[in-house]
This record gives sequence, structure tokens and C-alpha cells, in this order.
Amino acid sequence: MGNFSFSAMLLLILTMFIFSMEVSTNPLFTFCSDNSINYTTNSTFGNNLKFVLDSLPSNTSSTGFYSTSIGDGAGHVYARALCRGDALVTSCRECIKNASRDVLDGCRTGEAIVWYDNCQVQYSFQNSSLMVYTGKFPDSNDNEKNISNPGRFNDVLAFLMNNISRNAAYDSELMFETGEVKFNKKERIYGLVQCTRDISGDTCLNCLNSALQDLNGCCGSRTGGSVLSRNCNVRFQMYKFYNGSDSPLIYPEFPTGDRWSMGMIMGVICAAALVVALLIGSRFIYTRLKKRKQIDEERSQTTLLYELASPKEVIITQEGQLVASQEFPFLDLPTIKAATNDFSDSNKLGQGGFGTVYKGVLPNGKEVAIKRLSRKSWQGLEELKNEVILIAKLQHRNLVRLLGCGLEDDEKLLIFELMPNKSLDFFIFDSEKRSKIEWKTWLDIITGISRGLVYLHEDSRLKIIHRDLKPSNVLLDQDMVAKIADFGMARIFCENQNTANTKRVVGTYGYMAPEYAMEGLFSMKSDVFSFGVIVLEILSGQKNSGFYQTKHAQTLLAYAWGLWNDGKELELVDPCLLESCSTLEIERCIHLGLLCVQEDPTDRPTMSDVVVVLGSDTVTLPEPKRPAFCVGRMIPVDRSSTTDPSMNQMTMSNISAR
Repeated sequence: MGNFSFSAMLLLILTMFIFSMEVSTNPLFTFCSDNSINYTTNSTFGNNLKFVLDSLPSNTSSTGFYSTSIGDGAGHVYARALCRGDALVTSCRECIKNASRDVLDGCRTGEAIVWYDNCQVQYSFQNSSLMVYTGKFPDSNDNEKNISNPGRFNDVLAFLMNNISRNAAYDSELMFETGEVKFNKKERIYGLVQCTRDISGDTCLNCLNSALQDLNGCCGSRTGGSVLSRNCNVRFQMYKFYNGSDSPLIYPEFPTGDRWSMGMIMGVICAAALVVALLIGSRFIYTRLKKRKQIDEERSQTTLLYELASPKEVIITQEGQLVASQEFPFLDLPTIKAATNDFSDSNKLGQGGFGTVYKGVLPNGKEVAIKRLSRKSWQGLEELKNEVILIAKLQHRNLVRLLGCGLEDDEKLLIFELMPNKSLDFFIFDSEKRSKIEWKTWLDIITGISRGLVYLHEDSRLKIIHRDLKPSNVLLDQDMVAKIADFGMARIFCENQNTANTKRVVGTYGYMAPEYAMEGLFSMKSDVFSFGVIVLEILSGQKNSGFYQTKHAQTLLAYAWGLWNDGKELELVDPCLLESCSTLEIERCIHLGLLCVQEDPTDRPTMSDVVVVLGSDTVTLPEPKRPAFCVGRMIPVDRSSTTDPSMNQMTMSNISAR
């Protein structure tokens, strides 16, 4: 009995030791904002901060989350603490205590955040001001350690993280969820998501979705990764790193290669019999529903034809939706098929989210581009309506011209003028093509995009937000004149409307403004942000999304900001541009790009301001503030301080991986 008790105690101690190695006793990262006030220890702000931080451990440990504020005016302090949902009361209290001490000792700025494995603590002189990501990066050796079946791995990982994200946002009082899923016979993927409890479920899900996009960008097909932000955090590993037990989720895929037991065979037979019975019993209902759907589609297309062909003026509702337009030319389906050689692959120009674009030749010999929208998609029908009614009302040198449309059977087609030089991304990111273009042409392209946006935002009869501005949606004609295209995602604002909110965030990651990606808020300043990213991409020849793969910084914006602060902004510019450019013009474009990507939308210029700056070298520009999601400095980590041999360095950025 004594030997048994000793063995059991030894096993318990060993288990506790192994578990203790999983939880870091050091902060993952401490962020001290250099874009805020500084304070002294004995100042009112400093005294209030110390008082608030001292109160966090006891107030947070009982519930796992606590938010408070103290003082007013210059001494006002907001503070917030969050413990991981599976942390025990004692470990939560100890973690918050250590974090409060670290952030107090390590920062003398008006706002800061510190992250631990089990908790985070943040304070600020203003409420809800910090929008920042952080994370860990593997070294170059770990980058080679990929999953052998990346396609299936990414699908299974997405299935797991999306499931637990929805549960955390809407079903968990703690806004915390863990889960596991079988990857194969021997391996499982373990996931964890959490939000702070002072935000809504919709905001939580938006935050988690944005973090999961980052996680997929850096850590897809790897053995683990994490993204930490102010309002949420996500993490996955191939080993269990949290407390509690989960019933594994079953990825919806039919098993292959396993031995079938009699029970499985009987189960399949019973299931098949049930399916046959349901099919027979529901045949009549299915036929009626299908017929009703066809009738609804015909009515919808008839209504759309009426709206597009009607001579009425455009009617704009309070929600910014169009319900009628002026007369517009239609082409019949046989003519369009003949023009594209029946949509031959040899005529395919490209493919986007809503369909494929083909080159076509009309009976009069005119070359056109024909966008064939998804045949069965209601969303495609709405996009056609949006584009036709919008572009039919807009005429500008820097907007692509719509020549006609077709709506017949299941086909939804748009006919545009053909752009011989395709889209801007073919030139920005191709070193050979870039070398053949002089600076004056690049400057004309930048100016053309800005003038097109001014027309959309201010000069047209409708106030329009594009919402998906990126290089692939800027087309170039035979004279390299830039023309903005693809208005399927655009929104129309009423005369006195400046901002709008949506639960359905659309657009392209890397070009979306932070307030849109995180909160669903969009305005003209959202397009300004996208324009600023394009300008910096043109100057550098580098993509903003995926820039974390370089040795310089985690985003192109972070890299540009760092060079600007060091007075080395010309190092951002592709050397082939410097041979044909004016240094003053290049520097002003870098300055302008950084102004456009500032985190606060109110700090960004309007597009009319941009056009003025591009047309004059005498306008004085303000100093830019830190860009959104831009924190980029590398911090070495002692390899002996971690139990995970792949965790060799730590970076403050918008993504992380192990």
C-alpha cells in the first residue's frame, strides 16, 4: 500500500511538472505604445495607474475578466484584464499579478498591453484605443516542418476553428471555447479561441474571423500557431495545451481504408434504406419546390430586366439600394456566345470571385471583355444589378466603361471595353514588366486611380464606396491609363451619409481598412486606406499581404513606417524606379501613402486632398501617424527558456506560428 501511494504521488508530481512546462512564466510580449502620452511615476496618471493595476488580480480572478477606470482629465486611466477561460482562480490571480507588475515596470507610456499564456492586461489613457496584433514566429528551420497533407489539414483546421469561434461568440458566457478534431488515425488538432467580454457576439466573431485569416496566412499546414489581439486570441497545436476534456469533433468526410465491421455495414444499410425512403417520400415536395424556384427566378429576372430597361430615374432608398435605372443596351445570348467562341478557354482572360472574364469580338469587329457571372448564384444576380445600374450612371476617364449586358436563361453577363494591358497587378509584381515602365507612367497611374475615386466619392451624382479596391481591380488601357473596375461590392451612400455598418464584411484581406475588417464600419476613408496600400505596393514592387515572409518586417506598412522613422524612406523604393524618377516626387508619394493608411480614419486625407497633393509640390503635408496593424520589431528569445524546440523567436506582428 505504501509503495502504491509513493508511486501515485510520484506520478502526480511528474504530471504537474510536465504541465507546468507548457505554461510560460514569462510574458509572450509587452507592447508599450510610442504613439501616446508619457507619464512620471509620481504623477496623477502614474499613481492612478498603480492603484488600478494593484486592484486587478483580486477583482479578475473570481470571474476571469475585469474592466474598470479611475480618475478624470489627464489622470484618467482605463484598465482591463482577461484570464484564459480554463485558468484556475489561483493561476489567474498570479498571472494577472505578474502581468500588472511587468506592464508597470516595463512601460512609461499612456497605453500598453502585456500578454501571457494564461492572461492579458492592458491600460490606456483613453477608452478602447489600442488595435494591435502580436505573435510568435518560427525560425527558418521550423519553416521547413510542414504537414504532409496540407490541403486536408487546412480544411480540418478551418472546420475546427470556425466551429469553436461561433460557440465562443454566441453560446459561451465566458466567450471562450476549446475543441479538438481528428486529423488522421494517430493525430488530432487542438484549438482555442477567446474574446474579451465587453464586446458583442458579432464583434467577437468578426475579430476571430480576422485573426483566423491571419492564422491561415502564416501558419497553414504547420504544426501550430497563434494570433493575439486586443479583443480576441486564437491558437492551435498538434498537442493538447489547455485544461479540460473535449469530445473530438468529427470532420465530415467518409472514412476510407479502414476495415468495415458488421455494425458499420448494418449502419450503412440502414442509412441507405432511410435515404431511399426519404427520397421516395419527398419526391413530390422536391418537384414542387423546384418548379416554384424556377418561377421565382423567372420573376426575379423579369423584374431586373424591367429595372434595367426602364426609362425612370434612379431611386435610392435610405439603405443606399437602387430600385430602377435608365435605359441600357442588352445583347442576346447567341451574339455573346459567338463573340467568345462559346466561352472557349482560349478566350479566357481571368477569373474572380463571381465568375470568369472572356475576350470577345462583337459583330461590328469591336473587341470587348465579357464577364460571365456565376450561373446559379443569386449573389451573382445582385452583383449584375449593382454593376449595371452603377456603371450605367457613371462616366469618367478613370472608370471602366460598360458597353452592355445580357440576361437570358441562367446566364448573367456584363460586356466591358477591352483593356489590352490587363490589370495593374500584372505590372506591379513582375520585375521584368516593372523595369520597362518609367516613373512618369507610374505617377500617372497613381493620379488616375485617385481621380477615379474622387469622382466616385464627390463628383458623381451618386456617392459611391468601392469597398474592394486592389491592383487586380484597376485595369490599364492601351495607353496605360488606369481605370477602376469591378463594382459588384460597391455601396451607394445617401447625400448626407458618411459611414455605414455591415455584418457581412466583403473585400480582400491586405487592402481592407482596420475599422472595416474588425467592426464592419466603412466609409470613403476605407477606399483611401486601400489606395494608400496600392501606392506603397507600386513604389516597392512588394505585396502587402504575405510580406511577413520577408526578413524586413511583418507587413509592407510596417516596413515603410520603420524606414520613414529612420529617415531611410527611399530604401522602400524599387531601384529600377529611382533611375527615372524625381526624388522629391517619390518622397511625397511615400509620405502620401503613409497618410492614407493611418489607423484612425479621421486622420486620413480625402481623395480630393490626394489629387491636390499629386498635382503640386508646394502643399505642406502633416507628419503621418502609425499605420494600422503596424508593429514590427524582432526580439530574440532564449532557446533554453521554452519547452517547445520550434519556438525560437518572438515577434510583434499580426500573425504567429509554431
